[in-house]
Amino acid sequence: ACASTAVVMSVHNSVACGPVYLYGSEYQKETYLKPLAAGKMLGSFALTESSAGSDPASQKTKAVKDGESYVINGTKMFITSGKSSDITVVTAYTDRGKKHRGISAFVVEKGTPGFDVGKEEDKMGLRASDTTELIFEDCRVPSENLLGQEGDGFVIAMASLDGGRIGIASKSVGLAQACLDAAVSYAKERVQFNKPISRFQGIRWMIADMATQIEAARLLTFNAAAMKDRGENFSGAASMAKLFASEMANKVAYQALQIHGGYGYMKEFPVERYYRDVRVFTIYEGTSEIQRKVIANHIIGK
Repeated sequence: ACASTAVVMSVHNSVACGPVYLYGSEYQKETYLKPLAAGKMLGSFALTESSAGSDPASQKTKAVKDGESYVINGTKMFITSGKSSDITVVTAYTDRGKKHRGISAFVVEKGTPGFDVGKEEDKMGLRASDTTELIFEDCRVPSENLLGQEGDGFVIAMASLDGGRIGIASKSVGLAQACLDAAVSYAKERVQFNKPISRFQGIRWMIADMATQIEAARLLTFNAAAMKDRGENFSGAASMAKLFASEMANKVAYQALQIHGGYGYMKEFPVERYYRDVRVFTIYEGTSEIQRKVIANHIIGK
């Protein structure tokens, strides 16, 4: 299992292809979506800034209309595939006076003058996936690369993140399953007190709990995905799946490493990498705290 590969594909499908599919013009779909879907281009999504994480309305990047172009200035951070992607969906204020309703979204091609990759982050996990700053200095983007209308950027971002949360839930289930498989395999082979540790009730119950939690998360994820496929409002379901699955995966990775004992702390065993990789699952594409806020708003109202 490789969570780095999974996050590259999740970001590409959900928050790069997704916005163009949902809000793109025919020109944008022909120019960008088709090669993205064919695997000929890789996409990324640039919303987060140093002062704008869970609160995207706090972003400072701006885009000023100038003739048939927009000139973008600002710096984005923690961008998955920022170095490797061919196109980036970028959010920026076109009218700060309208607050979040003044945010717009643009498709920006790699190599556009004024668009540069900044610092590459040295991360705890997901080390095979690049995470970078993106710097925009008088970056001129054609008006035809505006996604939807001016002011649609916040709605585009939130709609894309709803789909992305199903992707993170799916990834959580996959990595947790890999942790379970590794734990079961090790427990059957590891002999202590003259028998495999899989024969001890303490280990068996840990594995039973892990398997149950994984199955519950899998069904929540399938439910959110099915609602999306049916065209229903799936925002709350996506947040539930992302919240439960990401927190479950962290617990299961912890238990898998515990079953491995000291060997689980060593890099020669994959659970060491799984344990580092999984930690960010409760943070990116909406923290667990934001998911709880979304869920409560759906149930109680704002």
